[in-house]
Amino acid sequence: MATGGSSDGYWGRAGLGQAILDALAASGKDLDALTVDDLAPLDQFHGGGKGATERLALLAELTPGTRVLDVGGGLGGPARTLAAQFGCQVTLVDPAATYLQASQLLAERLGLADRVAHRLGSALDLPVDDGSFDVVWTQNSGMQIEDKARLYAEFHRVLRPGGRLAIQEPMAGPVQPPIYPLMWATDPSGSFLRTPDEMLAIVEGAGFRMRAWHDVTGGAYTTSAPVAGPTVQRLIMGEALEAIVRSNRRNVDEGRQVSVEGVFDRA
Repeated sequence: MATGGSSDGYWGRAGLGQAILDALAASGKDLDALTVDDLAPLDQFHGGGKGATERLALLAELTPGTRVLDVGGGLGGPARTLAAQFGCQVTLVDPAATYLQASQLLAERLGLADRVAHRLGSALDLPVDDGSFDVVWTQNSGMQIEDKARLYAEFHRVLRPGGRLAIQEPMAGPVQPPIYPLMWATDPSGSFLRTPDEMLAIVEGAGFRMRAWHDVTGGAYTTSAPVAGPTVQRLIMGEALEAIVRSNRRNVDEGRQVSVEGVFDRA
């Protein structure tokens, strides 16, 4: 999901929460006994899905009671996973009201409304107090933001001293430009990828110390082909998905796009 702006913009989709529940019911799931695993194909809208969320949570060494700010958390799949499996108290911030509505509906359905809060807002002006979180978490959500120095300065502001930053992000590969459409943009006006070296310099320049920095391109972290059954990508992108998947395959195979995960400490 995107982190900037103050409206649904590119991402807006009405009735997403009910559409997800309808798709789950059609696939035979009991809507009165849903789990985060049941929801995962339809609410983890980022590279690698729920497996990538779990890996990053372990890398960040999350523990029960950790106060997490999920920036650009969209439909809330990672937020609910962190709450249900890792015992975290999560606040999700996103600029798309339709996504927040869907996430809140799904959190209530899973009995997680007391552990996952929702705020409408931009990552460049987060609607939370200074130093109020233990962890800032963001997965595939900064690609549409050009001012990355301001973005990471804002992450630094809302973390307590010694707090932690956990990110998973598509970045520019050694071959440029990328081939469009991308999942988050139809042309260059909506995408602002930087190379891993550039991103690392920006994050460290904002006052963070690296704990881990891994290239996770390929395998389970990169969607290179359509999968069977209902998925969040199909639900949201519809007929546009086939062209996006073709572009994604070329971008990865030709070294135009990489995926990186990282964990940092706030200085």
